[in-house]
Amino acid sequence: MIGTDVAKAAALLREGKLVGIPTETVYGLAANALNPEAISSIYAVKNRPSFNPLILHIANAEEAEKYALSIPKLASELMKHFCPGPLSILLPKSDLVPDLVTAGSEKVVLRVPNHPLTLRLLSEVEFPLAAPSANMSNTVSPTSASHVQQGLGEKIPYILDGGSTIVGLESTIIEVIGNEIFVLRDGGITREELEKFGEVRQMKSTKQVQSPGQLSKHYSTRKPLLLVEDIEAYISMHPNKIYSVLLFEEKEINATKHLLSKDYDLAEIANNLFGKMREADEDDSEAILVEPIQEVGIGRAVADRLKRASVKN
Repeated sequence: MIGTDVAKAAALLREGKLVGIPTETVYGLAANALNPEAISSIYAVKNRPSFNPLILHIANAEEAEKYALSIPKLASELMKHFCPGPLSILLPKSDLVPDLVTAGSEKVVLRVPNHPLTLRLLSEVEFPLAAPSANMSNTVSPTSASHVQQGLGEKIPYILDGGSTIVGLESTIIEVIGNEIFVLRDGGITREELEKFGEVRQMKSTKQVQSPGQLSKHYSTRKPLLLVEDIEAYISMHPNKIYSVLLFEEKEINATKHLLSKDYDLAEIANNLFGKMREADEDDSEAILVEPIQEVGIGRAVADRLKRASVKN
């Protein structure tokens, strides 16, 4: 069921049920983050690997002190500036956070979502919310309540409808070490924005997955999505298939077009990406083609999602 009843969503969460919730990034599949049985339900419903941790959503930056053992000064400054918003921070977890949330890691990812309905929900319940994207694992993330309904509607009792998301990509995940900001996942806050507060570096991969968004294959369409250097050249060299194309700007091309932006607006491209990927997945083409994007600003996050969603040519 889809609706806007925050009290109903809160009641279901108190009962240990799962609820689809809106955020500014993508829709989340929320559960009481302090209830291990409810957390187990998230993994089961999504068919999510048990080693892939969840983000803990809190009502305000001050609440981070409950769920983190310590917060570096720079991390606190970042939270004050960007929260609520699409920034998630990896911190040492307190004993209040169940190991299921962090997939056994001693660190937890915290964020304050910037959506009025979900902020009301968080202020009404007595616990934080664990909320990965509200879709089956390894499929395209949902950016509307109807997307959640299509993927999980039969598996969850309620979806809180907050309209279409305004960012369209998941949050940026960082960890602060000393005066450096390490990026674990590019997202709604750009590296250029973070650089105003300290040196920004890419976190080296580790054997243990410490935060969401680190799996090499993710955000996948059902039909093949191919990253190609030149769409027109690729179609001319491989003419025996029906293609749809994701375009960053208007151009004439002999294929079913899904326009992410008319004039290469990176924010517009990011906001439209998952929705247009879904449209292309549902048309009558056999494969989806997209060219590499400019990796600046939020374009880095778009490039990351396309790379993880694509198959090798």
